[in-house]
Order: sequence, then structure tokens, then C-alpha cells
Amino acid sequence: MQRAVLISKHIYSDAVDYLRGRVRLDYHDSDEGLPAAELRARLGDKDGLICQLTDSVDAALMDAVPNVRVVSNVAVGFDNIDVGAATDRGVMVTNTPGVLTNTTADLAFALILGAGRRLGESERYLRAGRFKQWRIDLLTGWDIWGATLGVFGMGRIGQAVARRGKGFNMRVLYYDPFRQSEEVERALGIQYASKGEVFSQADFVSLHCALTPETRHLVGPAELNAMKPTAVLVNTSRGPVVDEAALAEALESGTIAAAGLDVFEREPEVHPKLLRLENALIVPHIASASVATRTRMCVMAAENMAAGLAGERPPNIVNPAVLG
Repeated sequence: MQRAVLISKHIYSDAVDYLRGRVRLDYHDSDEGLPAAELRARLGDKDGLICQLTDSVDAALMDAVPNVRVVSNVAVGFDNIDVGAATDRGVMVTNTPGVLTNTTADLAFALILGAGRRLGESERYLRAGRFKQWRIDLLTGWDIWGATLGVFGMGRIGQAVARRGKGFNMRVLYYDPFRQSEEVERALGIQYASKGEVFSQADFVSLHCALTPETRHLVGPAELNAMKPTAVLVNTSRGPVVDEAALAEALESGTIAAAGLDVFEREPEVHPKLLRLENALIVPHIASASVATRTRMCVMAAENMAAGLAGERPPNIVNPAVLG
């Protein structure tokens, strides 16, 4: 008998085609997520769930749908899933790492460039009909070439951002709880520093850490006050890593120069002050949003699901302890 899988939201058709014939599908082909009660009801007879970061998969849900053996997240992050509870219940959790590394790094560096050179503000200025003549100090920003880049989190994406920084002749400092080897540091041309040194010395700070209890509000008033008044903060990791209210205050008061944000603390809600501030360059969680990358993410999630339900080790399992 074929295993049954629920796909909770719209995904790229390549992934759906991959699963057809391998599993029995219940596909909620909509950009709107299922309400919690409907998600629970439709999962009742399913063996697997392909979900997205907007779906909350907690212990209560897993207890209500004990047949589910695989939860396949279409994302590299998995803070929307209680992985510990899944492991306790023998549920495999998978994600889609690696494929979005360079696409996300591209967007992070675009935010560095855009916020540093005030591109969003400049475009709004021009479109509003305010550009009347060239001026020596019109919308002057901060140089990226030769500046100091601070990378918080030196995983795949952090390393990709560091490579881009070296292409701009930047001095690259980084902090990570797990220091890279000397060989990696030499190859990337990066220098290990304390958290305090990264925030106080960098002209641009780019965040690339997972959301955990330890990293929630990693950037708050103390870190923002430690930054240079000409510094720029960029976040393409998870919104709650930054205390959004504190950031808005720092931007408004001139404690730091600018911020480039792809993610938000209470997404899709954005702090109202950030919406008004010209020195906040904000985009709607599009770091991995290239057609090729998003398609591959969906297919990877489908491959993970098919492997798990076939009794094989999924290529990208988050909790391998569940396999025994």
C-alpha cells in the first residue's frame, strides 16, 4: 500500500511530479497555509508532511497524528519544528541545506551594497520627483570596497558571504561558537574575533546563525550601541535573532547608519517604525528566491520524503538519532 503524504502549501511542480506514483498525495496547492485545525485533520491518515517555515509542527500536532513518520521542511532552517519532540516520537525531520547557499549570500551582499550606498532611499527620492540637480553631498553613503566585514556565523552561507567580501577587498572578521580550522581561515582570508570585536570593529555586520534560544535577540541594545555610528547591520538569517524594536530605535537615533533586512521578528509583520525609516532597506524574505534555487529546494524536500518513507536514510536528515 502506498504511503500518503500531505503537502501543506504550494510548491514547484517538479517536486509534485517527482512524488506522483511514489506516494499518495494530498496537495494543498495554495499560497495560504492550512489553519492548525485543518492541518491536523488532513494529516490524520498521512505518513508524511512536506511543510514550509510558516507551518508550526509541535509536540501536540505530532501526538495528534501518530502515523506521520517524516516531516520534510522546504527550508534550511527548521525552527518551526520541535525537533526534540520529533526525535522522541521516532519522526524523521529533514531540511534543504546547501542548495540555497550562494543565492542567499548574493542577497546578503546585495543588502550590504544597497544599505551601504542608500539605494532604496535613492530610488524613492528619484521616483518622488525630488532629483533636481547633482549635489556634492546628495545621498552619500559608505564605501564597501576596503571596509571591514563582520560575519556572525561561519557556516556555508557565512563562508559564501566572506568570499564575496574578499572580492571587494574587505577585511573579514567572524565569530562562531565553533572556530574554523586554520586551513579554512587561510583559504577564505578570514580572521576569528570575539563577538564584541565583530560588532565594534566591523563597518558591515552580516548575520548567518540559526535561531535557537541562545541566538534569540542576539543583537539587542548592547550590541547596537557597540557598533560604529557609520556601521550597517544585515540580517538574512531569522528575524528574532535581532531585537527589532531596539534596531528601529538605533536607526532612528543614528546609533548605527543603516540596516538591510530580509527577515523580521514577527514575520510577516514588520515593526511600524522600520517601515517609515529611510535608512532601513527591507525586503520580504527573498534571500533564496531564485527560480532555480526554490525549485531545487522543493525537489530536495520531495526526495527526502520519498527516501524516508521507503525505509532509506533521507539525504538531509536533521535528527539522525531517530534512525537508531
